[in-house]
Amino acid sequence: MAFRFEELNVWHKAVDESNEIDLITKTFPVEERYSLSTQLKRAADSVVLNIAEGSTGQTIPVFKQFLNIALRSAIEVVAGLFLAKKRNYLTEDLFKKLYDDYELLSKMITRLRNSL
Repeated sequence: MAFRFEELNVWHKAVDESNEIDLITKTFPVEERYSLSTQLKRAADSVVLNIAEGSTGQTIPVFKQFLNIALRSAIEVVAGLFLAKKRNYLTEDLFKKLYDDYELLSKMITRLRNSL
């Protein structure tokens, strides 16, 4: 593997979750295309991108800063999921699954940050 982030389980988890958010937002109403759908996708992608960017060629404090941004983006996804559930775009079961997935991802980011 050419890049350090490719070795990080947390990065792979973030990629999987981002892909899931992308698939799910495609089921949202068309009027959400440029609002909640886009915001959720951007936040989910931000988790992936900040883990990758921070991991490569950075000092530990800088990497931690990028992990903090990734963590905040994961929390932004969760807040967006609450909105989607309130607007009846997600079933309770799907919301719970995604919520649990992002809770685990957030814990993984936090563990990595605290281990540095």
